[in-house]
Amino acid sequence: MSYEQFAYLYDELMLDAPYDGWVQFVKDILAKYNHRGTPRLLDLACGTGELSVRFAKEGYLVTGVDLSEDMLAVAQAKAEDKGVRIPFFQQNMADLDGQGRFDVIGIFCDSLNYLLTEEEVTSTFATVLDHLDEDGIFIFDVHSIFKMTQGFINQTFALNEEEVSYIWNSFPGDHPNSVEHELSFFVLDEQTKKYDRFDEVHFQRTYPIEQYSNWLESAGFKVLEVAADFEHSSPLAHSERIFFVAKKK
Repeated sequence: MSYEQFAYLYDELMLDAPYDGWVQFVKDILAKYNHRGTPRLLDLACGTGELSVRFAKEGYLVTGVDLSEDMLAVAQAKAEDKGVRIPFFQQNMADLDGQGRFDVIGIFCDSLNYLLTEEEVTSTFATVLDHLDEDGIFIFDVHSIFKMTQGFINQTFALNEEEVSYIWNSFPGDHPNSVEHELSFFVLDEQTKKYDRFDEVHFQRTYPIEQYSNWLESAGFKVLEVAADFEHSSPLAHSERIFFVAKKK
């Protein structure tokens, strides 16, 4: 599968994602904690650059990092098409190197849930700390345990459009509070008028709120707030997306 095809499918999958909600959440946090000036923002696991571009259009000085070279190629093309300048780098978010210091580092769109071991999560927190300015803020969101166990596992989702359709099945993963997503895409070939099939498998894992908070504290952060579902209020039993806001101690 070419990166154009994969990015097209990814953006179709994320078509209804509340990107503006992530942007507004970050703006609210920076205002709440009296951040002044032009924020230098590192967008970790930036994917096809949808949020990177939006932050850049807000005036932020954005750097994007992702593990996928193909995703980064699409992100760069998207940034050029939107008329914003964003440096993109191919790196593992658990092992950043040479990126300098930032006012804000974000891991959005539950990207942290793709790390399958505790060691990867704690290594990511450590490397984020190293790349934050002294007053820098770390923001990330993850799926709640409720979302993993009640919203995904043994569920089927589907999209049926003329040019692209998909079937998305979710099954219990090998680890506690983890899920395996099996996706089959059917994409119309304009020349042959037949549908090509592409299959993807994704794994995600989450942890209790207390565990994330403990890891942040151990890494050298002070947890400023834990919120849910793009609101600045404490998580409830049925909250689906948990936001963490932390600062260097």
